[in-house]
Amino acid sequence: MAPHTEQLTRPAVRLRGLTRSFDGRVVLDGIDLDIPAGQFVALLGHSGSGKSTLLRAVAGLDHEVVGGGELIAPERVSVVFQDSRLLPWRRVLDNVLLGLDGEDAAGRGREALAEVGLAGRERAWPSELSGGEQQRAALARSLVREPELLLADEPFGALDALTRIKMHNLLRELWERHRPSVLLVTHDVDEAIVLADRVLVLEEGRIGVDLAIERDARARGEYRGRLLAALGVTEDVR
Repeated sequence: MAPHTEQLTRPAVRLRGLTRSFDGRVVLDGIDLDIPAGQFVALLGHSGSGKSTLLRAVAGLDHEVVGGGELIAPERVSVVFQDSRLLPWRRVLDNVLLGLDGEDAAGRGREALAEVGLAGRERAWPSELSGGEQQRAALARSLVREPELLLADEPFGALDALTRIKMHNLLRELWERHRPSVLLVTHDVDEAIVLADRVLVLEEGRIGVDLAIERDARARGEYRGRLLAALGVTEDVR
């Protein structure tokens, strides 16, 4: 289901001339990008192409990095990483509520856990959860903050194939329900096509491909071929 038209009238993210360098090597070379409110965007590229650098810049996590340009992002931003980053000494609900205040915080945390299928696991320790369940808890921690922008850095990269498919369905359902803008970094072309409404490919520090994805499954083969060609590979990059 495509984002509602009225939600796409204001940009959630605006980048103009964004640059980032490490040890004299230019990683992002004048990125121009608008992400409308409510849009789901996937970001592809080879290892070292700057995908995570771009995501960290938008998240405001790249302090003291050489670079410049204009960067506008919403105030409410949540980030999900490949590692769930749950604190092992805190129970699941306490992890979800980290940094949250207010009398209704616990109730909101329980609702978020129920949304990701973890109702009844509030008092569990992270070590008692499977890898997929830990990522569900990480999603709950992000969603309970009602983000305008959700940034996801290969959140399913460490999961087995079946769990990945389940998490794909969950993330898409949650996006359709809450409608934050999403920027998903992934190495998986098929994952990008299945989840996103727009796929970007980073090439030499710039956006080389900007492809709108229709929800018609018949077109996926065409998209896959175009994206693989842009990446210069003959099979999916895992």
